[in-house]
Amino acid sequence: MRVFLAVADCGNIREAAERLGRTPSAISMTLKQIEDRLGSPLFQSDRKHSVTELGRFVLDAGAVLLRDFDRTMDLITAYAESRSGRLRLASVPSVAAMLLPQVLKEFTTARPGLEIELIDTDSFDVRKLVESGQVDVGIASAPRDQAGLDFDPLFTDPFRLVCRAASPLAKRKRPLSWGMLQGYEVIVNEASRPLPSPEFQALAARGRLTVRNVTSLLALVQSGAGITLLPALATANLPPSLRAVPLADRSAMRTVGWLSRQGRIASPVTTAFRAALSAATRQRAKELGLALPTVR
Repeated sequence: MRVFLAVADCGNIREAAERLGRTPSAISMTLKQIEDRLGSPLFQSDRKHSVTELGRFVLDAGAVLLRDFDRTMDLITAYAESRSGRLRLASVPSVAAMLLPQVLKEFTTARPGLEIELIDTDSFDVRKLVESGQVDVGIASAPRDQAGLDFDPLFTDPFRLVCRAASPLAKRKRPLSWGMLQGYEVIVNEASRPLPSPEFQALAARGRLTVRNVTSLLALVQSGAGITLLPALATANLPPSLRAVPLADRSAMRTVGWLSRQGRIASPVTTAFRAALSAATRQRAKELGLALPTVR
């Protein structure tokens, strides 16, 4: 069809062959195949200057067909090259606030046809959203039970004690031991809940407050309702009234990574986004106090 339209437009086989990058004999053979199939000539003469009535009908119908075909192929190519489509993403708040803004800005600027939906929530809900298929990929702490999920580490960061700036704990010169937190009300959150230390688990068991929203959590600490533990990335922009204090326990760490459903091949845009965020994390790891996974 494309050969026929080119010949009809050029008015001769030689120019059509040059336009299409084919030999004149190949063009002639293609036209003969079309006419043999239709059982009637498409041109008034061998010189191809003008089309027959059948040729005019094929010309009009073919122009619409090729226009729609080319548009469809452009759409498919854009999707395959991650320039269009939709990405549904769920992330823990610390990554959503500290790493995603610049990455998303650059990613969407380069892809005007792309739509992104970001859900900012804790690791528990991120895992549920990925498991249920409501999002394409999640960024969260490593799940204790990985049934049905694939987890690929992105970075590791240590936990910090978050307290009021006026607290005696904020004035300590050395990292805090768990014993130093005795007598304080520990506000439990979803990020700190899995910490393996028996000493911390004993402190958490005595806590009366459990808060999942980071904004509410920090507001409670500011009010003097207690202290809490958050990953270092989540403490990068604390208000002046709060302090993040290092802990002596080196096991108080979290590993954040990519969560996806097992057995599913990622879409082109998901793959491209993962590469973009991984690169941004490597660039900012030292600045934000993040440890990158060991490459084997």
